Amino acid sequence: MAKQHGGKILAERLALHGVTRVFSVPGESFLAALDGLHDANIPNIVCRQEGGAAMMADAHGKMTGQPGVVFVTRGPGATNASAGLHIAMHDATPLVCFVGQVPLKHRDRGVFQEVDYRAFFGPLVKWVAEVERTDRLAEYIDRAFAVAQSGRPGPVVLALPEDILSAMAEPPKMRPGSLAMLGAAPDTIHAFATCLNDAKHPLIICGGSQWSDTARQQAEALAARTGAPIAVTFRRQDYIDNDHPHYAGDFGVGMNPALAKRLGASDCILLLGAELNDITTADFTLLDPAQTPTLLQVHPEAEAIGKVYPATHAVSAIPGAILQDLLEAVDPVAGDRGAASARTEYEGWQRPQETPGTVQMEWVISWLRDNVAPETIITNGAGNYAAFLHRYHRFRRYGTQVAPTSGSMGYGLPAAISAKLQNPQSPVICLAGDGCLQMTLQELSTARQHGADITVIVANNGRYGTIRMHQEKTYPGRVSGTDLYNPDYATLAKAYGGTGHTITTNSEFPDAYKMTLDGGLHIIELKLDPRMLATTKSL
Repeated sequence: MAKQHGGKILAERLALHGVTRVFSVPGESFLAALDGLHDANIPNIVCRQEGGAAMMADAHGKMTGQPGVVFVTRGPGATNASAGLHIAMHDATPLVCFVGQVPLKHRDRGVFQEVDYRAFFGPLVKWVAEVERTDRLAEYIDRAFAVAQSGRPGPVVLALPEDILSAMAEPPKMRPGSLAMLGAAPDTIHAFATCLNDAKHPLIICGGSQWSDTARQQAEALAARTGAPIAVTFRRQDYIDNDHPHYAGDFGVGMNPALAKRLGASDCILLLGAELNDITTADFTLLDPAQTPTLLQVHPEAEAIGKVYPATHAVSAIPGAILQDLLEAVDPVAGDRGAASARTEYEGWQRPQETPGTVQMEWVISWLRDNVAPETIITNGAGNYAAFLHRYHRFRRYGTQVAPTSGSMGYGLPAAISAKLQNPQSPVICLAGDGCLQMTLQELSTARQHGADITVIVANNGRYGTIRMHQEKTYPGRVSGTDLYNPDYATLAKAYGGTGHTITTNSEFPDAYKMTLDGGLHIIELKLDPRMLATTKSL
């Protein structure tokens, strides 16, 4: 069999793993990989900065459950990408990052852009390795994909020395292995069911990264069968149809105080992939670890079970592996066990609280909630604006919310591009603050180059809103480092071959949004009153 260079071996291995798209910023350190991709039927989405490329790969992993793949060059390329890798690690997203490396023959000489990637990425990702033999390249790739998807998913980094990647070797004969499937024994299912049957105030919480539309349907059926309220963790709101009569809201930043109180009053909590972390429990104040109620925990990583709050019964598995069995094992409940009142509290929380100005975020988000198609995908990064989305929108289909639980700014635009490429028939909205958007603004060029027709809604209040909110609370009247200068977003949209819309009153927004449904790139700038922050502290 004719020998191939490492880049060709790599590209063919990606195809065997079912990779349908990669994201990259090109570099001379991995020219052989680019050459391999030239002949592979795998589109290469060329981005403008490595952080944006890694965020696109993370969004791809979130949407598909398969590892997103990103290629970056050595030195500054790799360090730029670390922002997206941190998101993937925090959010438990499967991702494989290939980093070009200095030639192996020059390693440890401090040559141009040399970095010790094992040391740099070690605390940041699930696994990092450097390939030192071309004939073992396939072995490392297979392991990278396995580690990225096993247990609690996460990012993996493979450093590829330039000379190893360009060297020749025989194509590998080994095939990729399969992943281990985790499940629960019948006695564990019985123990879970008994606890749910005996509970007076049960609560179901869905979270984590390994979810599906089937899991959504099964979890909703379980809530209906047990009479329990069902909620989600931070930025996992699309895991349950928000119109479902048992849906009670999200345990996120600025959660509904009534839902927070309900967590502490529950006598049995079923965690389906979710974790009782600082966000879920409001800095561990809503539940006392020394007085934990009956806790039923389903999580793919055994080490995460009982991390802070001791589990009564637990299973190391993804929720979808046990939900059907649990659904069949629990007794149907004729009466209500808190779902109706929890739903009333949720709907009350969604009644808009008026903020200052002629353009109001609560009005805009409520209009989107009541008017956009249910398949509309909404992405966002981090900022004060996002609290309005969490509180007032309703996600009705799984896969329509793509956002970082790590709280990373700049995520919304790259994620929207990735979402549109993956779901070309669905409308895609990037909701961003002016500070958030400007961190990855250059990826508008990527959107246009690759035909990602997205709508960007910019909440422009001229400041880093979340930080300003805390600043006004902690050091009132002492503004420092939070004001922003903004471009003319309507003109900017035109510069990228798109259409710009400047909104100065609520009534102008519906017509502007409807124009975006005909395709193309659109930026809708919301001119917000800076005083809005003073009334959104509870968000």
